[in-house]
Amino acid sequence: MERAVRELWAESRDLLGLHSPESVQRADLPPTPLAFLRDHVSPGRPLLVSAAATRHWPAASLWPTESYLTDALRSTDVSLHLTPDGRADALAPHPRLPGARCFASAYVRRVDFPTAVRLIRGSGPAAAGGLVAYAQQQDDCLRGEYAAVAGDVDAHVPWASEALGCLPEAVNLWIGNSCSVTSFHKDHYDNVYAVLSGEKHFLLLPPTEHHRLYVRDYPAARYVAENEGEEELTGLKLEMEEPERIVPWSSVDPYPASPEEMAAQVSSFPLYFEGPRPIRCTVRAGEMLYLPSMWFHHVSQSPGPNGLTIAVNYWYDMQFDIKYAYFNFLRSLEISNSPLDNKDAALEGDLEEKND
Repeated sequence: MERAVRELWAESRDLLGLHSPESVQRADLPPTPLAFLRDHVSPGRPLLVSAAATRHWPAASLWPTESYLTDALRSTDVSLHLTPDGRADALAPHPRLPGARCFASAYVRRVDFPTAVRLIRGSGPAAAGGLVAYAQQQDDCLRGEYAAVAGDVDAHVPWASEALGCLPEAVNLWIGNSCSVTSFHKDHYDNVYAVLSGEKHFLLLPPTEHHRLYVRDYPAARYVAENEGEEELTGLKLEMEEPERIVPWSSVDPYPASPEEMAAQVSSFPLYFEGPRPIRCTVRAGEMLYLPSMWFHHVSQSPGPNGLTIAVNYWYDMQFDIKYAYFNFLRSLEISNSPLDNKDAALEGDLEEKND
């Protein structure tokens, strides 16, 4: 079984044309709906589109400036997500069980938008207060709390909407700095992700490589304010949710903080670290990334000259078709957690050759 699944990894990448870690197809112009449906939606293949996709947006020139968004949203209250380390919706040490981990959600505080921007620009584990701020409300927030600037971008992506046969269910605005990192996860949406300021750095794995991320069940927790109710936030603490809620989440950290943590990750999760390398893709200001549903992605970011990374994403409902059935079948299979052994050495050589 293990060998068959590893062969599937190689064959899937070969069919999608993912022959190297930087092999996401790039297009100089937005595709036609037919080409997009045929070449990317149907096979489940990512696509990176140049800045031609957003050049007509007012946001492309206005949002990267120092003051436009702050002036336009001066009287708007927004949801600001706060964590000690920039890792919201990610695994953290269990507050009550030494050596165990839990799924930690951010503390959310309502603040006026100028305050949010000030906190985002100045935040970081080493900054005063030691907290990382990220505007990452994922509830169609661009058309909700940021409605005053929603007209600066297209309401939908025309070539994607026509190919997918629907309008986006949600359009979200993301504003952060280099400290915010999104851990490996997948979405039940077809995602069109446009960066307006700075860069987003994606690590990608296709759905066929589900086993490599060691998705396990973790109890849910949430950061809460140590001085709830006071205007100045002095710190956060992690509390387990009651009643208990279980969240399936990837166990893998692709960028451990120390050599010791790297050694522990490699030992615990060999299918990730000893398998084919993840696909890497950087989305620069003005560019759009189409990420098919069920693709696993880890995201880090670099700010633009304004000190911020700003992005908009369009979530389109996925089609629960035969590909979803295949994924669920694959997920039901159990394969070994051991490192690649001698019987698979030849196959691993084939995988490395495809990725070089």
